[in-house]
Amino acid sequence: MRAALEAASDAPGYPQTYGTPAVRSAVADWFARRRGVPGLDPDGVLPTIGSKEFVAWLPTLLGLRPGDLVVHPEAAYPTYDIGARLAGATPVPADGTAQVGPAAGSVRLVWLNSPGNPTGRVLGWEHLAKVVAWARSIGAVVASDECYAELPWECGEIPSILDPRVCGGSHDGLLAVYSLSKQSNLAGYRAAFAAGDPHLVRELLEVRKHAGMMVPWPVQEALRAALADDGHVAAQKARYRARREILRAALEHAGFRIDHSEAGLYLWATRDEPCWDTVAWFAKAGILVAPGTFYGAAGVRHVRVALTTTDERAEAFGARLARA
Repeated sequence: MRAALEAASDAPGYPQTYGTPAVRSAVADWFARRRGVPGLDPDGVLPTIGSKEFVAWLPTLLGLRPGDLVVHPEAAYPTYDIGARLAGATPVPADGTAQVGPAAGSVRLVWLNSPGNPTGRVLGWEHLAKVVAWARSIGAVVASDECYAELPWECGEIPSILDPRVCGGSHDGLLAVYSLSKQSNLAGYRAAFAAGDPHLVRELLEVRKHAGMMVPWPVQEALRAALADDGHVAAQKARYRARREILRAALEHAGFRIDHSEAGLYLWATRDEPCWDTVAWFAKAGILVAPGTFYGAAGVRHVRVALTTTDERAEAFGARLARA
């Protein structure tokens, strides 16, 4: 990936906002090979400057305004909420369509996140298909943040929103969002993409061209190289698995319960007390964890423990927790 970046570094011209045809084809090939999504139209692929900018600006790019609703998971990455507010829309935390109730007619965007941050929860085909059918019935777009899909631990295949078993073979009104920050350790490259409905992608493209939302060509080349190589993903996953085993064993030995966490980069831990009390307890042991309230009211009694540390720090976590 670094070699691809270097080889493309002589890039004095403006990059293509739409991405090069080679990049878009690489994304389509990757979906077929790794995500069970055959026949993705490369015209429905859009490189993004990391996934966070896309999450934050999608409601604005879609033209949402005051009175429109954006549904997102109850325990969720905060940017779903912030993105709705930037557009003047209203965020609605809900894990099921029934929770939205009579306001469903005002829903314009539904965010899914599977595997979830912070919970590591994985949504099955039936759940995803139900959300897609419901969103289509009310004319809402479904955007599925699937950035942790290559990191399953205690589950089988992690379905994509674009899987034919979920969407019935049509990508209308659907976008899958993916980043190489996790699977390829490329957070610093800001290499990501959205894929799905070509008509929706073209609408977003028209705005992004004027907003200057262009992924540099060297980064596009690194992204293309990363998607073509499965070996480094397996190696990265093995590192995370080893750290996860150390952290989970230490947490459970210390009396914590791990909820969900069947995939992704985090352990969603609790000992059934206010999360800030748990954060303070960890701090006394020299350990930093994230309070669950960072991710919404649903996390008030949990903390998020990240696997994104070095092997040495993972060992230190276990030793400090044992002493505590």
